[in-house]
Amino acid sequence: MRPLLLLSARGHRLLLAALRTLLLATLLGADLSAPRTAHAKSTAALPLLQTWIDLTPTGDRLQAPAGTYAGPAVISRAMVIDGEGKIIVDGGGKGTVLSVKATGVTIRGLHLKNSGDSHDSLDSGLLIENGSDNLIENNLIDDVLFGVTLQGANDNRVIGNRISSRHSDPAERGDGIRLWYSMRNRVENNDISRIRDITVSNSLRNRFIGNRITESRRALNLLFSHRTLIEKNRLANNSTGITSINSSGVIIRNNQIMHSVDASGAGIALKESGTTLIQGNEIIHCAVGLMSDSPTHPINRITVIDNRIAHNFTGVSFYGERGGHLVLRNRFEHNLWQALVGESGRVDRNEWRGNYWDDYQGFDQNGDGVGDSAHEIWAYADLIWIETPMAKFFRSSPVLELLDFLERLAPFASPKLVLRDPEPQAHNKEAPKRAKVATN
Repeated sequence: MRPLLLLSARGHRLLLAALRTLLLATLLGADLSAPRTAHAKSTAALPLLQTWIDLTPTGDRLQAPAGTYAGPAVISRAMVIDGEGKIIVDGGGKGTVLSVKATGVTIRGLHLKNSGDSHDSLDSGLLIENGSDNLIENNLIDDVLFGVTLQGANDNRVIGNRISSRHSDPAERGDGIRLWYSMRNRVENNDISRIRDITVSNSLRNRFIGNRITESRRALNLLFSHRTLIEKNRLANNSTGITSINSSGVIIRNNQIMHSVDASGAGIALKESGTTLIQGNEIIHCAVGLMSDSPTHPINRITVIDNRIAHNFTGVSFYGERGGHLVLRNRFEHNLWQALVGESGRVDRNEWRGNYWDDYQGFDQNGDGVGDSAHEIWAYADLIWIETPMAKFFRSSPVLELLDFLERLAPFASPKLVLRDPEPQAHNKEAPKRAKVATN
């Protein structure tokens, strides 16, 4: 051992790295580049990723060569794993593929696949448990039940990953991302498809920014998750876009929510969630664009401002006797029914002001951009299906359309006022401006 004492610190590191590589080559003895089937359950012939993790010093970078490794594996101290898109971790169909129980871990450029199939155990591609300040970036996570699960994990970043679940039936899939008692995490710019939901439960002050979520059940499902920010996401072809239950102080801003057309689907659905801001979103072609009950207290208003709500079966549906919605400067265009408010015969306790209604029939004689008369929505024949929900199936049928037309010409029953906007935006009668054409 005396010659080793004469080596420099750099020499020690080089020697240890060489010995580590030699040891692993002897112990593993496997062809890392050997092709594997996509759903192979046996990983007995694969080298263990756990061996490389155990030999990586705290705070150092894992130096595994490109190839396929066997999981499950657990990281219990800070380190960097960067697969550069060349390392696959196969869970062998058992449990969670890769678990992080530490602070300051970076996982980048891995392909995690083939988790277990237990909903009770939350078998995931990646689990962060009681860990903070970790970075999960640019990974591919597929052929797993749950994608990324955070439990008691705060201040982590999940950025730029591609995530999908298994199973064809959405109810049998796991959540693409699941947060449980986890705070101040940032979930950004991920591409997530064919999952069950993204579930955020009992988790405060998390941010979901710039994600793309498609072909799933509920794109974002909040439960007791106050002060969540949902911004600049694209949610398309899901059963429901955003659901917020018992979550206050939520900001839903500048998202694009489209094609949530299931019978019970909605672009945004709020229940017992007060002090919520819904601003600058495009909610297009959904069964209901925005569905919401009254906030739990009149002071906790739900503000709906500067959104485009278009081509939905029902633009907005507010239920509950207390009202509590402030609806300002939105554009309601080409909805089959613009708005439903409370029960027929109830006084509308919501405030509508300055919205654009494509069916507004008033004038703007002084040219100030505000209609000279209020925009009112009355229920005529629509009382039939408001009071008898099953009749909604026949909405827009020739018989009901004829009945509604006749009611408006000569009402044989008193219509009910649904809502009144005293300052609607006037329709722009000017011809659209043409781009200037350069001439020589």
